[in-house]
Amino acid sequence: MSRTRRCLRISGWKSTRRIVSIRILTIVGARPQFIKSAPVSRAFKSVGIQEFVIHTGQHYDPEMSAVFFEELDLPKPYTILECGGLQRDAMIDKIVADLCPIIAEIAPQYILVFGDTNSTLAGAKAAVKEGIPIIHVEAGLRSFNDEMPEEWNRIQTDELSHILFTPSAAADQNIIQEGFLSPYQRVVNVGDTMFDAVQMFSPFARHRDVMGVLERFQSPFALATLHRMENVKHPERLKERVASLNELHQNGIPVWMPLHPSTRNEVEKAGVEIEFNTSPPVGYLEMLWAIQHCAIVITDSGGLQKEAYFLGKHCITLRNETEWVELVDIGANVLHPLGCTELLSHKVRTMLNQPLPEESPYGNGDAALQIAQFLIEQES
Repeated sequence: MSRTRRCLRISGWKSTRRIVSIRILTIVGARPQFIKSAPVSRAFKSVGIQEFVIHTGQHYDPEMSAVFFEELDLPKPYTILECGGLQRDAMIDKIVADLCPIIAEIAPQYILVFGDTNSTLAGAKAAVKEGIPIIHVEAGLRSFNDEMPEEWNRIQTDELSHILFTPSAAADQNIIQEGFLSPYQRVVNVGDTMFDAVQMFSPFARHRDVMGVLERFQSPFALATLHRMENVKHPERLKERVASLNELHQNGIPVWMPLHPSTRNEVEKAGVEIEFNTSPPVGYLEMLWAIQHCAIVITDSGGLQKEAYFLGKHCITLRNETEWVELVDIGANVLHPLGCTELLSHKVRTMLNQPLPEESPYGNGDAALQIAQFLIEQES
């Protein structure tokens, strides 16, 4: 059975609701966190954990935020902060200041944060100020690139957290090797909640008119995304990345990119010419449809690297390194670093001629339920 079919046949959990007294304050603010939080929120509801969701507003564009709450049936936020558009330090400071009185009002047993965004670190810092234990979902990831703000967010959040839920054995090893663990910290490998989300929502993947160009492609297409600061905030790097995608579009297979608003702004500022197909940002269900129907994924997104693998597609990562080293190790993902002399079209052809490995380093798709059950056991 293919990995894609295996994902589609798993629809959810039976409710195991019981009376518990756990109150969790969950901090989200960016697209990947909305996706990661969906199965966790559903698992909490199934076992009776009370969850309060705070949306920091880090992604404030409707196509990057509101649409995900609607599509994924996420809990209505307790409140939405207004921190979008700020620089990193100013954003973190504002989120911390806004969160502290909310934390005092709700008085949760835990504060839960996901991944590696500014909202992640800000949530952890606010928890420290208010004396609330921190749960970090997707702990232990490292790209070993100090230029990435996400790397500092990961490291600092892990060091502050009390329960570190990791997605893979490599993440466990990173934490152990860094040697910061204290007796009050617990590392628990549960697998990847994004795997849970793909299983949960891929049957509902859909096409929208804004993606119509895909229907006219006469051959398989490449799904591409580009948004990382190290790629788009430096004009010469942005030109190189776009040029490689232009080359693939002209000499390999058609390229389609839902263009992140900040990337579009940088493209216009740098005067970069895009020759491939673009559209406005799309929701999660549309992205799942695109992954299912594309030939290959080309991205600098962390989450999309995994989603491609979960849905049985090869991936080329437009970065010099990746935190998802397992995918590179098993040959499901290859890097295309800046300055690479190999044509992207050649690398795509090479990848598509190789079989995709079947083994999964990210658990069995029940990470969210494991998280919920672990927290209940901690309280019993």
